[in-house]
Amino acid sequence: MQAVKMYTTAVCPYCIRAKQILKAKGVEQIEEIRIDTDAAQRDQMMQITGRRTVPQIFIGSTHVGGCDDLMALDAQGGLQSLLQAA
Repeated sequence: MQAVKMYTTAVCPYCIRAKQILKAKGVEQIEEIRIDTDAAQRDQMMQITGRRTVPQIFIGSTHVGGCDDLMALDAQGGLQSLLQAA
């Protein structure tokens, strides 16, 4: 299974929902990077993604986007294959 990294904040319902979706797909470990406690990480996230909102989700080296993007990928049937990609 691909490594999953997610930029998050402490109180973010979209982050919680994204984690629930990923765990339901069999993801056991998510590397969470809290941008509310580390301004440098927030700057890095914005530089990498061009976005200011959380969550920002990476599966392997692929930037999925936010929670809505994750749900759309799942609805299109692409989430499981991305997670399983070698």
